[in-house]
Amino acid sequence: MKHSEQDLSQLSMLDLFGMEVETQSALLNENLLSLENHSQSGQELEALMRGAHSIKGAARIVQIEEAVQIAHRMEDYFVAAKEGQITVSENHIDVLLSAVDLLLSMSKVREPELKGWMQDHQPEIDLIGSQIQEIASPAPPAPPAPPAPPAPPKSGTPEPEPPSPPEPQDHPVDPPPSRLLVPFPDPAPPPTVRAQSPSASSSSGDRVVRLSADNLNRLMGLAGESLIEANWLQPFADSLLKLKKHQTELSKILEKLESSLSDPQTSQLAKTHIEIAQVHQKECLQILTNRINELELFSRRFANLSDRLYREVIDSHMRPFAEGIAAFPRMMRDLAKQLGKSVNFEIMGKSTKVDRDILEKLEAPLTQILRNAIAHGIESPRERIEKGKPPEGTVRLEAIHRGGMLLITISDDGRGINLAEVRQQVIANQLVNPEFAHQLTDTELMEFLFLPSFSTVTEVTEISGRGVGLDIAKGMMQEVGGLLRAQSELGKGTRFHLQLPLTLSVIRTLLVEISAEPYGVPLARIDRIVQIKRGELFVVENRQYFSLNGQNVSLVSAHQVLELEKSELNEELLSVIVMSDRSNYYGLVVDRFLGERDLVVRPLDSRLGKVRDISAAALMEDGSPVLIIDVEDLVRSLDLLLSSGRLSQITQDTQVKESKHHKKILVVDDSITVREMERKLLQNKGYKVEVAVNGIDAWNAVRTGEYDLIITDVDMPRMNGIELVNHLKSHAKLKSTPVIIVSYKDREEDRLLGLEAGANYYLTKSSFHDDTFLNAVMDMIGMADES
Repeated sequence: MKHSEQDLSQLSMLDLFGMEVETQSALLNENLLSLENHSQSGQELEALMRGAHSIKGAARIVQIEEAVQIAHRMEDYFVAAKEGQITVSENHIDVLLSAVDLLLSMSKVREPELKGWMQDHQPEIDLIGSQIQEIASPAPPAPPAPPAPPAPPKSGTPEPEPPSPPEPQDHPVDPPPSRLLVPFPDPAPPPTVRAQSPSASSSSGDRVVRLSADNLNRLMGLAGESLIEANWLQPFADSLLKLKKHQTELSKILEKLESSLSDPQTSQLAKTHIEIAQVHQKECLQILTNRINELELFSRRFANLSDRLYREVIDSHMRPFAEGIAAFPRMMRDLAKQLGKSVNFEIMGKSTKVDRDILEKLEAPLTQILRNAIAHGIESPRERIEKGKPPEGTVRLEAIHRGGMLLITISDDGRGINLAEVRQQVIANQLVNPEFAHQLTDTELMEFLFLPSFSTVTEVTEISGRGVGLDIAKGMMQEVGGLLRAQSELGKGTRFHLQLPLTLSVIRTLLVEISAEPYGVPLARIDRIVQIKRGELFVVENRQYFSLNGQNVSLVSAHQVLELEKSELNEELLSVIVMSDRSNYYGLVVDRFLGERDLVVRPLDSRLGKVRDISAAALMEDGSPVLIIDVEDLVRSLDLLLSSGRLSQITQDTQVKESKHHKKILVVDDSITVREMERKLLQNKGYKVEVAVNGIDAWNAVRTGEYDLIITDVDMPRMNGIELVNHLKSHAKLKSTPVIIVSYKDREEDRLLGLEAGANYYLTKSSFHDDTFLNAVMDMIGMADES
């Protein structure tokens, strides 16, 4: 394409060399791994020869002699292997893979640094070159049996001339270095990973052109607009049908008028005018009928064409799953060798189409999960044999389309996850109290694996033990609106399920109306949609709930979360969307459901930044805009709204009205135990209590609500208590609000620090055991009921 040619013309020769090496390196890696499994396969060797030859030619053009020599020696090796002069071994594959890595690193160096980089890496270049030349040399034949001593020559017989020395080789062998950068393994073949990779000949023969992402996105936007414009034709055709109906009624009126003029007394001129009008009316009706038929045919053709164009553009945005995982077989092989494990890595569904943007985002999470499968899941060969398993473990990666979603499964037959250890780690990290931890189900325990810095491994290595990895996978899934869950059976293995949308460009949504405006909610993130009667609601601690399948679901009005005007809800039935964060369920009350719709996603203007609770926009059939809700963000907003207590009731008849005579207190503490203890103590005395989980949460609350007293801890994440007090006392409206600090720190210097910041009281948490705490509250704001 012209656009692509212009883009390539702007690249330097070194940039083009880098692109060539990157493409050929992927093929070399794939075929080397396949060669390791199929040994001396002609198909793989042919592809390897072509790849090395292409790199050699490209390197010669940009005059990188070191790359020319490496690629040339690799080509010599593949030629010798194809001719049967040498036998491919695992040691050889190690050396060749190291050479591929070296060429790839060499291709990524920019021109100003290239000379210095070559000088710094010259020992490594010489070593790998000599190693390739060494393994490319045929094994010397066995020495023949010593011949019988020759008979003494007859007189006059000339002595035979000594043999001439061998001719020098094309590539001189470098002297052996003092330290091998790419060591050869021991003679006994170590455990390895066997990757199921297709041969080069199985790759698609489709013609490929380079297309920029921006150009493709614009093309997709135009395809979406054509689909919308095609939908405009049908209402236009309907209006013509309405015109035809009126034309028919006019025809009947004219007929009645004609009959009324049949009286002999009617002038001939009037009759003539009626006849002329009837002729014109029939002509108009015929033309209108023909045009309507033509328009209907055009509408169907254009709608079909737009749909085909749109699907073709969508398909151009999709890439085979194999393209995004090309590096995984090599990674798994190297990691298995490093850990001394034997692993069979299977890939299923390589031809499954995946959205280009999703495929790019999948690399990091899949890498982490696969590395964990070998590092934590698969046992050593000896351990597997002791357990009655085959010495070779299996890791399987599978991608399929199902139910309009992309499903990716990573499974292994290793040791599985010990949930008892996970439970103990949860308690040790003080994530929940011990009593509650023992009530967690297996599914709930598995969710802790996705928390940042959570790990059950006691030894930190280069591969694992730092508690990072699975949280990356979880974050990516949330970013694209997908789901991630894990299953494990101790001793039998672990399975991770990733559910993602087929494409980020089109999303299947439930259209709802909120405050008289349409919004799209991604169907993949909706657990249920229900309609409940107002009488089914009940109130617990100022929160409204309804029961669904035996579970209480918190109820929140959508207009309150999105900070919109109050909605006019149905008097009898409430339309509720049930969503979850895999540990809690929430019910979002909307005005009404408008039905399901496929929406073409249009990103918001980057100048807006991140719009809270909104992920993108789209256009309806009539061209009107609709906002798409970010469910992950919305769930966080729901949780914050519920925990802060700043929640109005859905129904007026069940609303618990606040009395103006009750004092209102904000309790700020990151410990749920302390928060609940303070809240109960104060509520028992009649105070109205709201809570905040940290300083930032409290600062947001005091700026939007009115409180008679603030009680805060000191050591909290994001903003500590001292910083919160400083913020309050420097605010013109809030500086008069009394503050009590309650902390575990009982040193005099800590107490002085809090009082100097502006706190009215500094108490230790031992004050809960007597009346000190409550007396301080009453001293500051009096009794709860002013009346």
